[in-house]
Amino acid sequence: MPTAKKLPSGSWRCQVFSHYELVCDEEDNPVIDEKTGKQKQRRVYESFTCEDPTKAGKRRAEAMAAEFADKKDDIAKPVYRLTFGEALERYIKERNEVLSPASIRKYKSMQRNCMVPLMDYKLKNLTQDIIQGEINTAAIKKSPKTVRDMNGLITAVMNRYRPDLRLQITLPKKLRPDIYIPSESDIKALMSAVNGTDMEVPVMLAAYGAMRRGEISAFNRKTDFEKNTIHISKTMVLNADAKWIIKAPKSYAGDRYVTFPSFVGDKIRKMQEDTVGLTPNDITNRFKTILKHTGLVHFRFHDLRHYNASIQHALGTPDAYIMESGGWGNDSVLKEVYRHALPEVRERMTNKALDYFEKMQHDMQHDTQQSQ
Repeated sequence: MPTAKKLPSGSWRCQVFSHYELVCDEEDNPVIDEKTGKQKQRRVYESFTCEDPTKAGKRRAEAMAAEFADKKDDIAKPVYRLTFGEALERYIKERNEVLSPASIRKYKSMQRNCMVPLMDYKLKNLTQDIIQGEINTAAIKKSPKTVRDMNGLITAVMNRYRPDLRLQITLPKKLRPDIYIPSESDIKALMSAVNGTDMEVPVMLAAYGAMRRGEISAFNRKTDFEKNTIHISKTMVLNADAKWIIKAPKSYAGDRYVTFPSFVGDKIRKMQEDTVGLTPNDITNRFKTILKHTGLVHFRFHDLRHYNASIQHALGTPDAYIMESGGWGNDSVLKEVYRHALPEVRERMTNKALDYFEKMQHDMQHDTQQSQ
C-alpha cells in the first residue's frame, strides 16, 4: 500500500504509479535506449493530497491513492494516449444503444476487415498523410463504396477524439449504381413460378407494395394487416452477434401504410401462418433459385421495389407519394430508377414525344403553305 509523506506545508501527499509514457526529445523525436534499442519510457505517478495535518489526513491521502491503484485499469486513458483501435472500440460502444443493430454490425465488420493497419497507431501520431495512404491502399482492392464507408468511420472517430485534426481525404469516385428494373414479362413469368409456394406472398409484397426483405420477414398478419392495408412498422435485421432480431425501421420514412390490390390481400389471408416464416437471407437464396429454374435474367429481390416505383411513375403517380409508399427518405434512388425506366414504358414515352414533334412539324408546314 502506498505511504503518504508530509509536505513542508503540513499537508500529506501520497503518490501511486499510474502509467508509462514514451520519452521524446525537444524536437519530438523518440529517445532510444542504447541497451535495449527501444524507445525510452518514464514512469508517471498520480498524486493525492490532504490538507489535514493530523494522522487522519495521512490515512485519507493513502486511502485515495489505494482506491486509484485498485481501479486505475478501469479508468479511461487520456485521449492522447489511446491507439486508434482503442478509440474505435470506444466509439462503437458509445453508440451501441442508439444506432441500429445493422449499423453496429457494419462498424464491427469494418473494424475487423478494414482498419487493421491503423489499429496500433497512437491517436496523437496519426496524420493526414498516414490516413490518406491507408485509404489509397484500400482503394486498390476494395470497392469505392467500401472505401468511402471506411473513410466515414475513420473521420467520425478522429472528429470524436482528435477534433484538432481536420481530415481532407481524397476518395475514389462513386460508381453509378447499375439498377435493373424487371420488365412486365419478367414479373408475369416470376408470378407464375412462385404461384402456390412460400415465396408467392413475399414476391407480391415487394412487387406490388415496394416492401423490403426485412419488412416482409417481420410482417405479422395478426397485428399489421387490416382489410388490404399493411402497417409497416418494423424490420428484421442481423444484430452484432449475427442473430436475427425484429426492430423499428431506421428512419421515419420506413414507418408507413401500404394498401395492396384485393388479390394480394386474398393471398395474405390464405397464408398458413401469420408470418411468411422466412428470414431476409432465406428470401434472397430462394429468389435466386427461382430465377435460375425459370431461366429469367438474374436480378435482386430488391429490384422488385424498383419495378414498383417505375410502374407508379409511368402511371403518373407524384414522386412524393411514391417515396412515401416505398419508404424512401429522399428521391436519389427514384432518379436512378427513372433513368433505367422499363424498356416498354420508355419506348412508349419516346414514341409519344416523337409523335408530338412530328405533328408540330406537320402543322408548321401546313401553316406555311396557307400563308403563301
